[in-house]
Amino acid sequence: MGYRGKLEERAQARELRAQGWTMPDIAAKLGVSRSSVSLWTRDVPFTPDIERTLSRRLRARRRGGPNKLQRRKQEEIDHLLAEGTERIGKLSERDFLIAGVALYAGEGSKRDGAVSLANTNAGFIAFFCAWLRQFFEVDETRLRVKLYLHEGLDLHAAITYWARVTAIPPAQFGKPYRAVPDAGIRHSKHLLGCATVSYSCARTHRMIMGLVHALLAGPGYVEWEEDALGASLRQRIPG
Repeated sequence: MGYRGKLEERAQARELRAQGWTMPDIAAKLGVSRSSVSLWTRDVPFTPDIERTLSRRLRARRRGGPNKLQRRKQEEIDHLLAEGTERIGKLSERDFLIAGVALYAGEGSKRDGAVSLANTNAGFIAFFCAWLRQFFEVDETRLRVKLYLHEGLDLHAAITYWARVTAIPPAQFGKPYRAVPDAGIRHSKHLLGCATVSYSCARTHRMIMGLVHALLAGPGYVEWEEDALGASLRQRIPG
């Protein structure tokens, strides 16, 4: 679905937000994540629909809904989501560039030769793909996706999903890694797996690492060793 998300759901989310719907209500109605709703509606003026909120709470009580503690927790989450959206506001082009550099510094591959980032979060992957296309000359035919997916999960559905998220055709997906579930380990399995997006271009990777170097070379942070284009770090002593 790409960085901008599904257009129809995005338009509906913006309309509902303008009507005073909370982000959890919008997410539940449209069947999307709260992070998507937050992204789509970040610049929509919001005035809570008090009548609708009270009505929803009354219905919840009648059917044995959340208790007082749970409601307080959810209200705090909703408030801080809205506050975070307001504080970030609309990203400028420079904001977008720096945010992408920070994302790559934390999640991207540092090995020279190719740009690569893996994550189970579709928002991160979509953001990364949009950032890469926005700020670098990308040959779309050289983009690749590889999935890590447990055996027994729907591979076709996962490929279809990540193809929409990345706007990379399934023909450019590599052979997936199918992990064997271990019954002795209790952990949640991501139904759509983990996607790794790769772009084989040493020059693009070196440009990104140059930006990462600039981001991390500020006072009080760390500075890169000059070898291997910043493959290792040494602590800078302030002063």
